[in-house]
Amino acid sequence: MDGECTPTEAAALLGSGDVQLIDVRQREEHDAGRIAGDRLIELADLPAQAHTLDRDRLILVYCRSGARSAMATTALRQAGYDARNVAGGLLDWTAAGLPIEPADGYVA
Repeated sequence: MDGECTPTEAAALLGSGDVQLIDVRQREEHDAGRIAGDRLIELADLPAQAHTLDRDRLILVYCRSGARSAMATTALRQAGYDARNVAGGLLDWTAAGLPIEPADGYVA
């Protein structure tokens, strides 16, 4: 699907440059475990915070399983942002062996 990438593709994009990584989960979930370098914007807060995102930079959006981030990605794309959903969310990210922080973090 256009507007979606695998966790491995997302990791490569994050490693290659200037990408905005947005976590749309709840604060408690974010505190339990997250992808390094992300920014927490809870899904309910996204409409009020969208203007703080850079329209000229790719936005990767993730959540626990990819459902909330898919909704956020659709809304951002409709608003003219270059946004992609990290398919499968943090569950698939960790299943692919990709790191989260803190070191003892977990998917809440």
